[in-house]
Amino acid sequence: MAEHETLRVHIPLTLRNRGGRPRILPPKEIEVAMDRGQDARLLRAIGRAWDWRRRLEHGDVTTIADLARTEGISDRYVSRVIRLAWLSPSVLERLVLRREPTILSIFDLCGVAELPWVEQPGRVFD
Repeated sequence: MAEHETLRVHIPLTLRNRGGRPRILPPKEIEVAMDRGQDARLLRAIGRAWDWRRRLEHGDVTTIADLARTEGISDRYVSRVIRLAWLSPSVLERLVLRREPTILSIFDLCGVAELPWVEQPGRVFD
């Protein structure tokens, strides 16, 4: 009977608690070279905008004022951030799936959402 060979692979990862959750970190030289990706606040704002849009379309709430009241925030904030739900599909793909960073703030990105879809990528990424 042939003897089994064991292959051992060493991956130099570090386990650290960040924000109360365990996180696996790559070695320092790799971590510096990695692109940090998209800002979590922007991704959260896009997610909230889509949730709010869905709730309005399904009739869970009837107005932006009702939505703001149930969320416990101002209706001005809701009416501004909900615009992110109308970003072009190509911009959403690059922001959410590819995690490409943008130089725009969330406030500025809300204004870009009002532009035609063909103009949005140029304003967000160039």
